[in-house]
Amino acid sequence: MSSRSKRVFFKDYVFSVDENVYEPAEDSFLFAENLVVAGGERVLDLGTGSGILGIIAAEKACEVVAVDMNPFAVRCAKANAVVNDARSKMVFIVGDLFKPFDENVRFDLILFNAPYLPIVNDTDKSLSAIAWNGGRTGRDLIDRFIGEVFGYLNLNGRVLLMQSNLAGLDASVTRFASFGMCVWVLAQCRLPFFETLFLLEARLAK
Repeated sequence: MSSRSKRVFFKDYVFSVDENVYEPAEDSFLFAENLVVAGGERVLDLGTGSGILGIIAAEKACEVVAVDMNPFAVRCAKANAVVNDARSKMVFIVGDLFKPFDENVRFDLILFNAPYLPIVNDTDKSLSAIAWNGGRTGRDLIDRFIGEVFGYLNLNGRVLLMQSNLAGLDASVTRFASFGMCVWVLAQCRLPFFETLFLLEARLAK
């Protein structure tokens, strides 16, 4: 862990966040406050960052698989899992969304605090920028995620996706529906400068 890492607290959890890793902010805390995991669920935490969501989920889950493109994030999350007594329930993978998994892998709950900020002039090439850079419309990773997630979800499973209104809430609802999923707003939080965060829950329509 870098000597310039920060410590972040949420309830009884403590997280050390490397300078190359996204520091938990309003979106992370809104997600964490509304994260309910049933006992015995198998959870996938995409874009794990510091590991905050996966580690909280591990309290009830039977297994949490934490994935991030940023190797510093995976190392950071793994260290935080040890500190928060969650390491025995967690698996850590460096990878791009669902690419590390074969087509037979299924989860009960899939979490994604997506990169959702629209970036017109993409000049920040740092590893930490992966966590918030959503491309020109903010939807680069969101659209990929929604297009693939149903293939890795158990029949009665659910998806939790965090995004901003800046990335188009209606577009996400429409895209989920196009893949046979129903979706609703689980929680939201208004931020300065006309931005609102939305935590979406989606399930396969029956």
